[in-house]
Amino acid sequence: MSQYDAIIHLLAGGLGGTAGAIATCPLEVVKTRLQSSVANFHFVSSGPGGSPAAVQSLAERLGLNACTCTPTPTGGSGGFSTSVINTNNARAPSIGIWRCLKQIVEMEGTKALFKGLGPNLVGVAPSRAIYFCTYSNSKSIFNELLPSDTPIVHICSAASAGFMSCTATNPIWFVKTRLQLDQRMYGSISALQCIRDIYQRHGLLGFYKGITASYFGISETIIHFVIYEFIKAQLRQRKESSRDSYNPDVKSTRDFVQFMAAGAVSKTCASTLAYPHEVARTRLRQEGDKYRSFFQTLFLVWREEGYQGLYRGLATQLVRQIPNTAIMMATYEAVVYMLSPAVYGASPANDD
Repeated sequence: MSQYDAIIHLLAGGLGGTAGAIATCPLEVVKTRLQSSVANFHFVSSGPGGSPAAVQSLAERLGLNACTCTPTPTGGSGGFSTSVINTNNARAPSIGIWRCLKQIVEMEGTKALFKGLGPNLVGVAPSRAIYFCTYSNSKSIFNELLPSDTPIVHICSAASAGFMSCTATNPIWFVKTRLQLDQRMYGSISALQCIRDIYQRHGLLGFYKGITASYFGISETIIHFVIYEFIKAQLRQRKESSRDSYNPDVKSTRDFVQFMAAGAVSKTCASTLAYPHEVARTRLRQEGDKYRSFFQTLFLVWREEGYQGLYRGLATQLVRQIPNTAIMMATYEAVVYMLSPAVYGASPANDD
């Protein structure tokens, strides 16, 4: 792969990841909270001098039946904010996606749907850029060492890309998770405050909590790209057999729709099979020392919440991942398709 190819794949991966992240951020917030063990801990702030009765009424409307209104000093203003806390020892049952979104908006405001978007945008572009560039370079190398374009090539390439991306960007995702789990309406912490707090309490290594779970999550990446490449190969074979003059360098709108479908199908399969690692990773990144290691977290969640606990937020994840991956993969393929002719002097053709 040439230097120009690497730049094209870096840019395409970054733009694809950014487009998907912006479009699906509210669902990302919901998913993270459902995965966390503190999702049954509903914080409502009514501001200085807020009425506990009003907050109690709001909580009951949202289905938080067992709660206590606890006035807590807000600091310099001399007023009080009101926290609504689920007092059941058992974890509250999961509620639907729409109800989760409604609860976040009513309790914390519309901006809360985009908590963590800053670190997400900071992280998603380099993460996807590193990922796709490493994947493309690794694929070129492994194609020379192993039978060309076979599943083992895709597995090794995806594993290499996942390892590089996880290692380089874990601190960013750690900060993003902490911000998304902050359920305060007033006095929400900023990304810089979060970074400062993590560093003061845990040092640099604190930013790498949950990275073991991320490494286990490479299995999801492998499954995703093996299925994606298989679907692409099947589509290519069908096109070759159905057309007398097939040109792989010519792509139509239909091709990009197929890329979106292939990305959505492959990611759905991968996410479902490897989902428990996401729950473990979120638990490891949240506040507290209850969860200490990957396998200890998986066992503890299974023991306390059953197998359902290992799949909390899966529906939201699938609803989010399908459009996110479809947008990301289609944008990636489109940018590569548009930039390659510009770099190498050819004009992109279209057979629509």
